[in-house]
Amino acid sequence: MNAEAATEAKPRDREATRQRLLRAARSLFAEHGYEQVTVRMIAAAADANIALVGRYFGSKAGLFGEVLAGEPTVARVIEGDREGLARRLGEYAAERMHSDPESPILRSLERSAGDPEIQELVRERLRNAIIAPMTAGLEGPDAHTRARLAIAVFLGIGTMRRLLGPEVPTPADVDRITAVFELCLRPHT
Repeated sequence: MNAEAATEAKPRDREATRQRLLRAARSLFAEHGYEQVTVRMIAAAADANIALVGRYFGSKAGLFGEVLAGEPTVARVIEGDREGLARRLGEYAAERMHSDPESPILRSLERSAGDPEIQELVRERLRNAIIAPMTAGLEGPDAHTRARLAIAVFLGIGTMRRLLGPEVPTPADVDRITAVFELCLRPHT
């Protein structure tokens, strides 16, 4: 193989290894939670050298952050017209009342969010992927505070489901939840 072909092949190999590490980490974190997974487990599952986790991601926490960045958010709910935001949030929150998060990593995150090693990653993800986009979509004073309040209600519904078990919401429940989000999002006059 000539030097040019070798140079072209290396980046692809690096990216393939990086993707294998991400897939292995996603699977292991989802199955065992952040605390129970070791870098050695991830490297073995990815058939990669353990040192590559540090090289590509800095640390296990950095790898978790990369996995988390690739997970779905409520961004699809936040996007759209302002007038329909409370209803979209109400419908999505009602859906969460009776179902687990759509992502195994988000389920793992619910279990692992208190881990000091990843708390800042979790905070940043919440700030950047959820609170900031919602704040940007609101008009009027105290948009940031109103966005945080709406997200607190949203997260509280997930906590209730986790602690008390799933409950199938009624159409009236969706209307009530929507009304709560309307109050949270309305500018104070």
